[in-house]
Amino acid sequence: MSTAVVILNWNNRSYLERFLPILVENTPREFADLIVVDNASTDDSIDWLTKNYPDIRLIRIAKNLGYAGGYNIALKGLPHDYFVCINSDVEVTPGWIQPLIRRMEENPSIGACMPKIRALDDRKMFEYAGAAGGFLDCWGYSFCRGRLFNVNEKDEGQYDTPSFVFWASGACLVVRAKAFRQAGGFDARFFAHMEEIDLCWRMQNADWTIFCETDSVVYHMGAGSLASENPLKTYLNFRNNLLMLYKNLKRTDLLMILPIRLMLDGIAAGRFLIKGQISHFLAIFKAHCSFYTSIPGMRKSSLPRKNYYLLTGVYKGSAVFDFFMNDIQRFSDLKGF
Repeated sequence: MSTAVVILNWNNRSYLERFLPILVENTPREFADLIVVDNASTDDSIDWLTKNYPDIRLIRIAKNLGYAGGYNIALKGLPHDYFVCINSDVEVTPGWIQPLIRRMEENPSIGACMPKIRALDDRKMFEYAGAAGGFLDCWGYSFCRGRLFNVNEKDEGQYDTPSFVFWASGACLVVRAKAFRQAGGFDARFFAHMEEIDLCWRMQNADWTIFCETDSVVYHMGAGSLASENPLKTYLNFRNNLLMLYKNLKRTDLLMILPIRLMLDGIAAGRFLIKGQISHFLAIFKAHCSFYTSIPGMRKSSLPRKNYYLLTGVYKGSAVFDFFMNDIQRFSDLKGF
């Protein structure tokens, strides 16, 4: 059993300086190899790294390929059994990695696994990008145990049960090399955002399972590369969600779900317009244009497409309706599982 912990860097010297020493301290070198992948940074982060950690392997990429493309390049030639893709703004804790690998060793069906993720700026709260495991609702909207849309719950142990989920967070994602390659790796077209959900969906279609190991805890700063108010983030989230649905749904499910999603996206765009947030309105418009032009060839896949509503981690109700109309703000109050 061999493990590579791979940190993707892009102009983030401050994060490397702050979080890498903690990662080094809490990751036994006999247990895992540490690798930094640089996505064509233009700051001095690589100079800092080579000066302070010359023994850490560095993979340099000539162009910024985003999360998806950067990790695809980096992981392609690694001989390890497990890859840990971890954001540069994640603070690990003592003993963080052992429960994750142990869980995957004990259950060969698990293709991807994640720890429990709390917020770095408020350590009692779940963090947006993963919390205690990811799910999708009946229309393909993502949410988590511990986070519904923009509302994060306080971690009071309510989700401490290790559990199978739909998707594991890319902020700290452990993937089995065999499953990663069978599923085809990340889709580089996504660039960033939702590429891990797409990967986990393809893993489920290939008969792998996805897991959240709550005996492991990390803290995530979040929005390290793109702030939530950035229209590019809006663009990527809306475009990539549509791409993911179009790629992975069975045709019968696609014909039912996609029209509803297009309508709901239109409502979201209208809300931005009413609020005067023109840049976000235009981001959704551009996301749809990009989606439509990407359709040719998008459904080519050697993997089967399973019935969406029978996949693990699919909420049979509408999380959107429950959240906005029924004022449900806690995962445990959802009644559609």
